[in-house]
Amino acid sequence: MQLERAGIHDFEIFERAGEVGGTWRDNTYPGAACDVPSHVYCYSFEPNPGWSRVFAESSEIEDYLLRVVEKWGLRRQLRLGVEIVEARFDEASGTWTLTTSRGERVRARVVLSGVGGLVDPRWPEIEGLERFAGALVHSARWDHGLSLAGRRVAVVGTGASAVQVVPAIAAQVGRLTVFQRTAAWVMPKRDRLYSERARRLFARYPAALRASRLLHYWLSEALGPMVFLDAPRLKALVEKQSLRHLARSVSDPALRERLTPRFQFGCKRVLISDDYWSSFERPNVALVTEPIAEIVAEGIRTRDGTLHAQDAIICATGFALNLARAPFPVIGRGGRSLDEAWQAGAVAYKGLSVHGFPNWFILMGPNTGPGHTSVLVYTEAQIAHALGAIRMLLWEGVKTLDVLQDVQDRYNTGLQRRMQHMAWSSGCKSWYLSPDGRNRSLYPGFAAEYVLRTRRFDPADYELAAF
Repeated sequence: MQLERAGIHDFEIFERAGEVGGTWRDNTYPGAACDVPSHVYCYSFEPNPGWSRVFAESSEIEDYLLRVVEKWGLRRQLRLGVEIVEARFDEASGTWTLTTSRGERVRARVVLSGVGGLVDPRWPEIEGLERFAGALVHSARWDHGLSLAGRRVAVVGTGASAVQVVPAIAAQVGRLTVFQRTAAWVMPKRDRLYSERARRLFARYPAALRASRLLHYWLSEALGPMVFLDAPRLKALVEKQSLRHLARSVSDPALRERLTPRFQFGCKRVLISDDYWSSFERPNVALVTEPIAEIVAEGIRTRDGTLHAQDAIICATGFALNLARAPFPVIGRGGRSLDEAWQAGAVAYKGLSVHGFPNWFILMGPNTGPGHTSVLVYTEAQIAHALGAIRMLLWEGVKTLDVLQDVQDRYNTGLQRRMQHMAWSSGCKSWYLSPDGRNRSLYPGFAAEYVLRTRRFDPADYELAAF
């Protein structure tokens, strides 16, 4: 859309799936919704006054994405069902050759990699998973033909997907058993429907919609330090609020104790839900904290020897986050692969550019994930940066742009130095951390700071080669 706005029409979009939508195409499990307010979770230049609720559900976000695709006429550039399996840079011509899953070779002066991180489901590494005789489903690959009515159902995992699935199915199943490895911090969601009158107001007065967007955005920024800083005294304020939410939701002191997290707020992803904890008050819902030993044909056996018989197992176990590896072979200057460049860990200048891979830009690359606000704030800044580079390549006689090694090194050294003061480094294990214990996922600071540092493309940070 931004390329079209800039008058650049010669581009192709490759998508390995059969439709656009990413997260919201794939995650259609019961209760699937965004945990960022709707008015912030849309493109700044494509506001949507018609969101039905404060936190939009999965299908509504997918509908929004499909509408903007049609509005901007992107179907003609979309190559659906076509996966890129290799990218190789040619120094002589200053172009990339992309090889598709169909064996085609496509030449491009610039490549933007928007493959995402939370894409491929991660199945739990539990012995005997394949032996289970009942229905086995991952939350990110929901089987809509599966009926759970009156059945014995297990949910493995207590993260962002589980807190939505559990309340959504608790009333319909016969027996629901939630297997928890680590208790999580949960904050009230305070979700509500937007009235018809409010939606008409937003549609008629765009300034009101902009004001709502700004209010939600700056509120998330103001609360940001309570999420990302390693500051126990500051954390105590929000931890107290979360524990009050737990006390209001669960009456049994022993159950509350088992649901109480034992790590600093923000060290793992903070969850929001109005009804997850209260689901355990239902007589047909049970919490199991004994570690799982194995899965057998009949169900799940825990380490204490108890067999929990099940008709269906839902794995709400997240995604295989391979930040230390390229999504497919990417061969840059001198035949060096991106995997080789990232041997010691994934790094990129502002999460966008990697030295030795000219004219290649990554959307949502290393250390560009938000811990407290909308991912689209970061993405739009990255697109503005890449667009500045593309303009220079197309209209100023520049052949290649390659970020300088010392610029990349200084940027990432500074980021990792700041990580020492972040909650993610305070001792708990999470998917934010790479195998070496470093956080290469999230940005250590405010979204506004990242935007100010990233939006403007500065050619001084790059080695420029002319034709």
